[in-house]
Amino acid sequence: MAESLAHRWGQIIGDVFEMFVRNILGEVARQHALYLDFKRPRATRGGQGKVTWQDGYGNKHDLDYVLERGGTEETLGVPIAFIESAWRRYTKHSKNKVQEIEAAIMPIALTFSRHQPFCGAVLAGEFTHNALHQLESKGFGILHIPYGSILAAFKELGIDASSEDGINGTSEAQFREKIAK
Repeated sequence: MAESLAHRWGQIIGDVFEMFVRNILGEVARQHALYLDFKRPRATRGGQGKVTWQDGYGNKHDLDYVLERGGTEETLGVPIAFIESAWRRYTKHSKNKVQEIEAAIMPIALTFSRHQPFCGAVLAGEFTHNALHQLESKGFGILHIPYGSILAAFKELGIDASSEDGINGTSEAQFREKIAK
């Protein structure tokens, strides 16, 4: 099955966004002498590429980022922050995404509650007020980067990152040009 160009373009924006979040969290980790764990092979996980933590019920949860006190490549540290990131072009699935974030982080945060970990989400693009409020009401710290800010960041690089669905929306040729850039 062929991948749609609109989907591929969204993945590219998402990949750039993930790199942005990782760079910011990497700087936070350096400034506070913490270990930043993110998706890539790590010796203490047996070379596994996922960031997986187990809750008190024995369930495993894959996460985007964990800041650890005392963590190293070979040693799992004390988790002090669990942070998820997500990019959405349209609000259609924003509520589902925040529910997924909540379901991944809350059981682990409860398991490690004696360490009082920070629970956070860095969200970019279109998220409804209700979706953002759901996470805030559960004690999550949220950094929301609006869709317009994403467009502005790409524009600085000479790329029109906008896209629209529908008959008068972004054409395949326009998506190909964006992807090529």
